[in-house]
Amino acid sequence: MISQRPFADEKGLQNFADLAWNAMSEADWLEAFACHPRIGERNTSHLSTQSSTWSKQEQSSVESAACTTLEQLAEGNALYKNKFGFTYIVCATGKTPEEMLAILARRLKSDRASELREAAEQQRLIMQIRLRKWLEQ
Repeated sequence: MISQRPFADEKGLQNFADLAWNAMSEADWLEAFACHPRIGERNTSHLSTQSSTWSKQEQSSVESAACTTLEQLAEGNALYKNKFGFTYIVCATGKTPEEMLAILARRLKSDRASELREAAEQQRLIMQIRLRKWLEQ
């Protein structure tokens, strides 16, 4: 990304970010996933202040979730991690806790290769949202 600067406009930055993301290896994606908080996780102390703030904003609908939904998300997160070996990643912006739980249940039925691609796509969507937020600062 640094070698491509300066970008002519926001679209150029977003397009190159997508190219760079899609060219990454599985190990690169897994490293990015490892830094992502679990849906419903309250402890984000391992994140930078900015990442923690954005994550809380993106997952803000979880704050009002019923205790049973939070428990189901926690259980699903654990099942997902055990099955696939990485954190459940979903672009939470605009989704209810129940929607995220339904997506989690559906994705638990996937095979690892398909799920790795889906998680990478979800992380790409999050990256694009955060690039826009970063530019707005």
